[in-house]
Amino acid sequence: MKVLICIDDTDNLESRGTGELAENLAAEVQSRSWGRCEFVTRHQLLVHPDVPYTSHNSSMCFAADIDEHHLPALVARAEAFLVEESAPGSDPGLAIAVLERLSDAAALIDFGQRAKQVVLNKQDAYDLAAAHGIHLSEHGGTGHGVIGALAGIGLRISGNDGRIKGWLDIPNRDGVAKVADILTRFDLGGVRTMNGELLAEDDLVAVGEKPKTVFLAGKPYLMVSPVPDAGTVRWQTSSRRELKQY
Repeated sequence: MKVLICIDDTDNLESRGTGELAENLAAEVQSRSWGRCEFVTRHQLLVHPDVPYTSHNSSMCFAADIDEHHLPALVARAEAFLVEESAPGSDPGLAIAVLERLSDAAALIDFGQRAKQVVLNKQDAYDLAAAHGIHLSEHGGTGHGVIGALAGIGLRISGNDGRIKGWLDIPNRDGVAKVADILTRFDLGGVRTMNGELLAEDDLVAVGEKPKTVFLAGKPYLMVSPVPDAGTVRWQTSSRRELKQY
């Protein structure tokens, strides 16, 4: 079965970030031979004075393909992991959803989208999770992280939200790579402009520092932007500033 695991509000300004903890939890799932995990996506939520957060108010989600009989152990270990690893003063929340058991993905996607736009409360999250059989639990502080954790589940299900943690180490010649070579090396949906245009395989891309991918149409895409005063190379990997919209 395929499950989504999302955590939120596990850090403070001096601690490891929630994204690192999500990667560590995914690595533990695999090291225990419970299943195979996918990449971690970062989902930006509403930044507002009434929403407690550490720095950027984002939740972290990953998918795992597991055998059904490992699910109770995974839930128990994820809960214990947050208790052990979350930073002092944080308000950690955990959400775990079994995709094949969800009857109304649209309601979860809507919750995720609303969490990017308005202030929600814990009861909203618990009611929705209970209605759809999603594990939702808090593990310290106020527990407000359950809101972001459930929102991250909905946004990951949408297939159209979030930057993927980490970056691509793209082989290049003099700072330039061909799209065909990028697609051969990495499992991507494509190389895409910020306006939604897919580049052709023979297009060239100037490779910037630590190029990142975003989650669109259910796949990772490398995003590119126009090169000012372009010559032979018309595109360059999009900057972190440009990718903030995701």
